[in-house]
Amino acid sequence: QVQLVESGGGLVQAGGSLSLSCAASGRTFSTYAVGWFRQAPGQEREFVAGIGSSGGTTYYADPVKGRFTISRDNAKRTVYLQMNSLKPEDTAVYYCAAERFTTAQSLASRAPDYWGQGTQVTVSS
Repeated sequence: QVQLVESGGGLVQAGGSLSLSCAASGRTFSTYAVGWFRQAPGQEREFVAGIGSSGGTTYYADPVKGRFTISRDNAKRTVYLQMNSLKPEDTAVYYCAAERFTTAQSLASRAPDYWGQGTQVTVSS
């Protein structure tokens, strides 16, 4: 099993940047693919970005391509989401989630097994 804790959310103006972190527990973290998801008020949760267990593969949802970058440091058991050129429509609670022995792209179509508690990102216009 793995436990996930997000941090780094906050309030930022449109066009600004934020960096989210997802810290994991568990000695097998390097075998998990990890994704970032978000849920805005009144909307369904959506996939944002995913990264494979070694960090060699990444996959992004179209709305964030070219603006967001996902990365990981397995030695620190942490996954990051760098968000640039933020827009008001990026406002949401952001969650990281993990699943073992799967791919970054697969996270977009199948809800992972393990989830963090979420962190709020608010982008003002």
